[in-house]
Formats: sequence, C-alpha cells, structure tokens
Amino acid sequence: MLCTNLSQMRRAAAEGYAIPAINTQGGNYDIIMAICEAAEEMRSPVILAHYVATGAYSGHDWFVQVAKWCAGKVSVPVSIHLDHGDGFPICMEALRLGFTSLMIDGSTKPVRENAALTEKVVEVARCFGVPVEAEIGELQRLENGVVQENKNLADPDEVREFLSLCHPDTLAIGIGNAHGFYKGKPDIHLDILERVRSFCDLPLVLHGCTGMEDSVVRDAIQLGVAKINFGTEIRWKYIEHLTEGLQTDHQGHSWKVSQFAERALKEDVKRIIRLSGSEGKA
Repeated sequence: MLCTNLSQMRRAAAEGYAIPAINTQGGNYDIIMAICEAAEEMRSPVILAHYVATGAYSGHDWFVQVAKWCAGKVSVPVSIHLDHGDGFPICMEALRLGFTSLMIDGSTKPVRENAALTEKVVEVARCFGVPVEAEIGELQRLENGVVQENKNLADPDEVREFLSLCHPDTLAIGIGNAHGFYKGKPDIHLDILERVRSFCDLPLVLHGCTGMEDSVVRDAIQLGVAKINFGTEIRWKYIEHLTEGLQTDHQGHSWKVSQFAERALKEDVKRIIRLSGSEGKA
C-alpha cells in the first residue's frame, strides 16, 4: 500500500519505535519484493529508499514504477523515498515521478545555506503533500569501507539555528555515524541526540546503521529516532545470497537464482524490522 511516511514517523517517535528505510539498489526487484514481503509478514510499515547514484544506472523512473508495483501487492504502508537528494532539481524530478518522501541533503553547506536550500524544497513539496527530511552534520562517505576520523558531529546550537530558518518534517543529525562498514567500534554520540531532543520534537533519522551495535540503535530510538537507514548490509547480503544461489540446482534459470536470493534476503529484512521495533505497527 503506497503512502507518505510522515504520520507513521510521528507515531513511531511518540511510541518509541522506528520505521526501517532500506536501500533498494536503484529499483532491484528482488530487493524491493523481499522488503515488501517481510514487512507484510511482520505487519510493519517500511520505506523503500533510493540513492541518486544508483538511479543513474537504472533510472529514477524505473525505481518508482517497480516500487509502486511491489507496494501495491502488500497491505502495509510502504513509502518511496529519495535518499540524499543533493539539490533542488533532483528533488523536483522526484516529485514529478511520484516519490512519496524526499530528503534534501545540504549538510555539506554552511548552516544558513543548508537551511535556505531545505526551505526551498519544503515549500514546493508541501504543495504535493510530500514530507521532507533534512540533514545537518555531514555524514562520512567511506572509501574502501574505511572510517576516517569522525567529523560529522552536529553542534546542537547550529541545529537550533537551522530549525529557526527552515521547517523540515524530519531531521537527520550527524552523531558520529557513517555510510559503509565501520572499521572497529563506531564512536556514536547519543548525547547530541539527547540535547537536540530537548528543543526539537521532529521525528529524527539515524543513517549509517550497518555495523552499529543493536543496543546503540535501540537507545537512539528511545531518544526520538523514528527512521533507521540500512544500505550497506542489504546490498552485501544480497550479493552473498546470489552467490550461494548460483551453487543450487538452478538449471540455468536466472529467476531461480533471484528467487533464492530474495527469500534469503527477506530474513535479513525481518531482523532489521525487529531491531526497529516496528513489528505489528502497520
């Protein structure tokens, strides 16, 4: 069931759970269907996330059409989310194509520039009833899976200033998290979330959850995180399952290999749903 995710995220923030947002590798049918079927079986809302980079391979329109079709096969709420939209044009294209959720990522810009860009996207998206996620505190983009020194810790005072200048629906905050596999134990600063929570009642978003300790994710959820993002784990698990599927009696049928990978990946998605606490919340 295709929907926007704002009411779901507000409920999640109020009740102490989060909605999983899972990267779909540009509209990969096996991954999207595994997510939707796992959500249906566990009665969980779910977010199908789409990166701009993978859309350059498959086409943003392809992702939307596959996601809509798969969402229509289940009865739980499924939203289609542009993750890390890096400018006004891509966000407008996403609105035109039918995304039901947007992220405008101006976190590499100074606070006032980030806020101005965010508000520009928000003003248009509100006309379409589409919620907007903003980010402050740039997330590390890892190279070769190696975490460099954490430089993405958001300053709560800058967060307060940012929110005085723009009005996003949800907010991702840099707390030492990163995209990719962490090298060693990540240094996650939950105290930043706690300080921001003292003056901000927006649903918060936690990126870079792959490799983060489950206890840290759960603690973050209790501090108002209503959306948790998984990308790296899912794409690597999918490749692992495909590789294993090639060793089965597939008789040269690629769909049998895909089906094997999809069914195995569904169990990985269920683990993420359990971690988020969203089981039974649809």
